[in-house]
Amino acid sequence: MSSVTVRVPAKVNVQLSVGPLREDGFHDLVNVFHAVSIFDEVAAKESESITVAVTGDWADQVPVDDENLAIRAARALAKHAGRGYGADLVIRKAIPVAGGMAGGSADAAGALVACNELWGLGLPVEDLMEIAADLGSDVPFSLMGGTALGTGRGERLTELPTAGTFHWTFATAHGGLSTPRVYAECDRLRAAAMAEVPWPEPDADLVAALRAGDPHALGRRLSNDLQPAALTLRPALATTLEAGRRLGALGAIVSGSGPTCAFLAEDAAHATRLARAIPESAPTRTTTAAHGPTPGATIL
Repeated sequence: MSSVTVRVPAKVNVQLSVGPLREDGFHDLVNVFHAVSIFDEVAAKESESITVAVTGDWADQVPVDDENLAIRAARALAKHAGRGYGADLVIRKAIPVAGGMAGGSADAAGALVACNELWGLGLPVEDLMEIAADLGSDVPFSLMGGTALGTGRGERLTELPTAGTFHWTFATAHGGLSTPRVYAECDRLRAAAMAEVPWPEPDADLVAALRAGDPHALGRRLSNDLQPAALTLRPALATTLEAGRRLGALGAIVSGSGPTCAFLAEDAAHATRLARAIPESAPTRTTTAAHGPTPGATIL
């Protein structure tokens, strides 16, 4: 096979509970991932070396050197296979960069699946998941897709049953937010409050809402412990969240480390109306209607 293309979804965290800071600098998380219908595509072609090029709306913000997570993923896969494989990777970006929707992790997952197929390795998904976990906390979920509970750093996944389809509107901001910076700000705010940080636990009501396919119940239970830090670093996000609430969103939340804001809608038509109306009263770069859950990295 001379070329392989893989489609991989963005994610929204419908629950992100952050535990106390550990000695290794990480936090234990309870992270309920939900894959949504905003996709990057990663194409891999035969080559003597591993390279990457990027096209699409966010291309100018994506590194094409060793910092690119897709390159690192391809190299990690070649090392695992024990041979000097090569691939020219082309990423078509639609997932926001540094937007809290796992765009880089999605591209890494896409590269793993594409190169596994291109190189004829035939590695099982369990092997790919192991490599993915070493690349980043969100990469395993980008492989898996659907809806899942992530624990540890988020990389230990358990599939969550989800009924029906949930409809979303995503409002991206001008400029991204650094995930490490948002976590550091979260730690700073907690230290200033001098409050004990509880051990993170899954929200039973949220899990039940997903199982029942109830958007109203899910909207009431959306939570993100990183949201106060994201709002401190980017105060304008509060205006965007309030605009969605005024327009009837069932729930409004910063996605992951931000700055993308996610709004849960009644149905597809409501999501489209939110996407059209939010920019009229809030500072956004783009708005997009989407749905979930969707599959993880998939060969086209």
